[in-house]
Amino acid sequence: MRAFVRYNSRNDPGLLRLLPAETLAQIEIIPGDLRDLEAIRSAMQGVSHVFHLAALIAIPYSYRHPAEVVETNVIGALNVLLAGRDLKVQRIVHTSTSEVYGTALRVPIDENHPLQGQSPYSASKIGADKIAESFYRSYDLPVVTLRPFNTYGPRQSARAVIPTIITQALTQSSLHLGNLEARRDLTFVTDTVAGFLRAAEIEDIEGQTFNLGFGAEVTIRELVEQIFRILDRPIQIQIDPQRLRPEKSEVQRLLSDNRLAKQRLGWTPQIPLEEGLLRTIRWIEAHLEHYPTPGYQV
Repeated sequence: MRAFVRYNSRNDPGLLRLLPAETLAQIEIIPGDLRDLEAIRSAMQGVSHVFHLAALIAIPYSYRHPAEVVETNVIGALNVLLAGRDLKVQRIVHTSTSEVYGTALRVPIDENHPLQGQSPYSASKIGADKIAESFYRSYDLPVVTLRPFNTYGPRQSARAVIPTIITQALTQSSLHLGNLEARRDLTFVTDTVAGFLRAAEIEDIEGQTFNLGFGAEVTIRELVEQIFRILDRPIQIQIDPQRLRPEKSEVQRLLSDNRLAKQRLGWTPQIPLEEGLLRTIRWIEAHLEHYPTPGYQV
C-alpha cells in the first residue's frame, strides 16, 4: 500500500503519523507534488487501484490563491488520469465533492443536479470531474467518481467546521464562527471510507458518479448546539466576519440523495451524527496539541 503526500522540508507526512504503528508500517509513504506528472507516474508504478483524494480543499484558501488551487486540483487530476491510462490501472476512484453542486436548487441533491462553481475551489473540482469523465469516454479509462458530503471524524484538519467548533468549545469561553444558518449533510469518515472501498471493487460501474452523503441535513447552529450538549457546557457564540464567505459564494444548503450509491454500491451510512460527534470529540480531546487555538485556520 502506498500513500502519495505533498512534500515539505520537514518530511512530515501530516496526521498519517498518528496512525497505529502496525498500520503505518504497512504503508509506503512517497513525498512529491501532485503537479509533477513524473512523480505521479513513478508513485503509481505497479499499482492496480488508485484512490485519488489529493487536492487543495480549503475554500477560504481558494479565495486567496485561486491559481494554485486550480493548478493543483485540475492539473493534478489530469496527471493521475494520464498515469493511470499509460500504466493501465484496473480502477481509479476519483474524489469529487458536494461543493460542485453549489447551493441546492432542489433537494435532495442527486447526481444529475446542475454543477455550480460558487468558489474557485468548487470550480476546480468541477473541472477535475469533467476531465475524469473525458478520460473514461475518450480512453475507456476505468474511473469512478465519488462525491462525499461533508466528511468529518478523527484526524480531520483544523480548518474544517467540526474541529473548529470542538476545539474552541474545549479551550475557550466563546465560540467564533461564520454563517450559522448554512445547512450541511454530515457523513462520518468510516462511512465515507466504506463507500470508497465499495467503489473500488464493484464491477461494471466505470464512468459513473455517486453521492456519498448521510441523507440528513443540519444547520451549523444546530450542530453547535449538539456539540454543546455532548460537552455539557454553555458557550457564548460570536459571529466573526472574516469567517463569512462572499454572499454569492456561500453554499447555503447541501442535502444528498444517496439512493444510487445504495443501489449500485450496496452502501448505506451507519454512523448517526450524535455518535460520530462523540467519537470526534473524544479523539480531539486526546490530541489537542494538533489543533492550535485561538485563530482562524484558513
